[in-house]
Formats: sequence, structure tokens, C-alpha cells
Amino acid sequence: MDTFPPTRSAALARLKTIHPSDYARSRNFLDGAVTALSPYITHGLISLPEAHAVISERHPLTAQDKLVFEFGWREYYRHVWAHRGEGIFDAFHEGCLPEAAYVRELPQDIRQGSTGIKVIDLAVRTLYTTGYLHNHARMWLASYVVHIRKVHWRVAADWLYGHLLDGDLASNHLSWQWVAGTGSHKPYLFNADNVARYAPEAWHSPGSVIDQSYDNLDKIARRPPSQQLALTESLISHGLNETDVSEPPLSSVPPTDGAWTRPDAQAVNGRKVWLVHPWN
Repeated sequence: MDTFPPTRSAALARLKTIHPSDYARSRNFLDGAVTALSPYITHGLISLPEAHAVISERHPLTAQDKLVFEFGWREYYRHVWAHRGEGIFDAFHEGCLPEAAYVRELPQDIRQGSTGIKVIDLAVRTLYTTGYLHNHARMWLASYVVHIRKVHWRVAADWLYGHLLDGDLASNHLSWQWVAGTGSHKPYLFNADNVARYAPEAWHSPGSVIDQSYDNLDKIARRPPSQQLALTESLISHGLNETDVSEPPLSSVPPTDGAWTRPDAQAVNGRKVWLVHPWN
């Protein structure tokens, strides 16, 4: 919460700190110059056109800027959602394996950040602590969950969405489809070398299941769960321990300790008004 004060003034202040060239050079690194605008855009404190306009005043943008590309992806996902509606929650086509091959429950060791794979456990803990994850960490987490652990992408997408401050149904679920290969032509895969290149040392995961070639990882992604029993058992054999984290509870109602005030009667004028806390 402290990282994302839920005010429009905080969003505008963040906009003024963005340097598109720094973003283009370092956006893939977990400690890179990402914008961190997504919570503010998701909850309507600023819009994409406004963000583009404010940044362009200080740093003129062209269609070739990486920042504009990323804005474009977010807008594209919104257009897909508008066109397909509830269809974004179903696979566009078959992925690496038939849908029935994937389990429909997220394993407890993933939920509790105790897989023993540093990059995955730190991603889960960061998610629970901050409500936010760098996009690269989201892709690593999604790839591991779907292609290594054979969890259905929709189950995991719903879980992640529930814990994100910037949870956007279109961006979240369509990104999971892209990783799963149900909304793209191939699965997204990553390995320990990729993590070592883009993440701080604490995230590095040598000697783990992801520490192998992309060819081997592609074979794992396309291997039915029945042929992967030994791998799955080795992944969870360590069990849960005192270093596990508890998954924060999710709620569907606003917090009771907010400094709520009664809306102005003249402004309401007989209409039904919904009061929404941006980060709830």
C-alpha cells in the first residue's frame, strides 16, 4: 500500500518521474525503471491517453517507443475483452496439452511460497507483501505453474488476479493465455539463466527444475502429467515448514475502518451511489 498511495496526485507525481529511454533499456530487469502505473490505470485514477499525454510533454513519444508498445498491449487486451466478452476466460485454442490434462487446484506449496525454487517462492511472497509483481516475475510464475506443475491457467489466473492491486481482468487473463500457449502459437518458457540475467541474486535458482535447456523445458511442457509423476513428487517432497507464508485472505466488501463520510445529498439527488475503495 505504501508503494501505491491511492490518490490521483500520487499517480500524477509518478508520471513525472518516468523516462522512456530508461524504461526501454531496463524494463525487463526486476530492478529496472518500470513505470508502476498499472494500479492507477486499473482503478481509473489516470487513463492511458492521459498518461501518454503527460509523459509526452516532457519526453516526446513516437510509435516506436517501447513504452508506447506496452501501453498498446494493455489497450489491445481491453479491445479483445470488449470483442470476446466472457470468452477471454476460456482457452482460445488448445495449448501444449488437452485441457483435461491440467489440474484444477493450485498446489499448497505454490500458494504458501514453499516450492524450494527461489524465483517462484520470492514471487509469491512479493505478491502477498506488496500486491504487485514485475511483469517478468509474473511470466516466470505463470510459466512454472502451468508448464512445470500442470495447473490449468484459468485457476492460477484467478488466484493471481485476486491478490493484485493492479488486477485487470483483460491484461491478467489474456497474459496467462499467452504464457499457456492457448492464446499464442507456443508456450512461454524460462530457465535459470534467464532469471540470473534479469533478477537480483536472491532470486537465482541454480540446480532447480528450471535449471536446464529450453529444449528440455519444452519437452516437459508437452509431457502429460502421467509421465511426470517422479518430477512432481520431487518438487513437493520437502513439504511445508516454518518458512511458509500464509496466503492473505480476500474480501468482497470494503474495510470497516475507512474514514467514510456521507455523500453530499445535493450531488446524490435521489440516485443510487456506489462508494468504492480503489485498492479493495
